[in-house]
Amino acid sequence: MTDEPVTSSDRDADVVTVALQGEVDVLNVDQVRVALVEALATRPRALVVDLEKLSFIDSTGLGAIIFGFQRARDEGIGFSLARPTRGVHQILVLSGVLEVVELVE
Repeated sequence: MTDEPVTSSDRDADVVTVALQGEVDVLNVDQVRVALVEALATRPRALVVDLEKLSFIDSTGLGAIIFGFQRARDEGIGFSLARPTRGVHQILVLSGVLEVVELVE
């Protein structure tokens, strides 16, 4: 299990990307929430959560993504997910997250 689920937070123009890695679960989900809140506090045009290096996400992690999505929506900031691994993509589909959160390449 990875202690640090948030590998980076980068800003390119008006888009902030928060990259996640390893596993996001009940033990480290607060770090994800903090990273999303901090990224939204910079008032970007859009926030992208990069899932390329994420191997697993549990229900608390999905809750953090929905939390970030709702905060972004309330503040008029675009929110999307990018490049999930096959396993994480299946979790996102089965949980219904992709019915509300946009997936981008």
